[in-house]
Amino acid sequence: MAKYIALASFTEQGIRNVKDTVKRADAVREAARKFGCEMSQIYWTLGNYDLVTIIDAQDESAATAFAMAIGSAGNIRTQTLRAFSREEMTAILGKLG
Repeated sequence: MAKYIALASFTEQGIRNVKDTVKRADAVREAARKFGCEMSQIYWTLGNYDLVTIIDAQDESAATAFAMAIGSAGNIRTQTLRAFSREEMTAILGKLG
């Protein structure tokens, strides 16, 4: 599975209903499974982003569909980063010759 790190910021709607953020996170974690993803970790953070999540996805299309579905709820805006493990990076570097 491919690993992604999603950096999220609350929208005005999301911060207005911030008391529900833990419940929403539980619902999002459950919804991830419907897209072939697993939100393995979630952290509420201080600074430029309000949340950081670690997501495992079957492929890019599953990750993209999941991100679009979550974004369409209107509570957060995300920046998603593809993350590579040490083993994956070693294989990538091996292709450099």
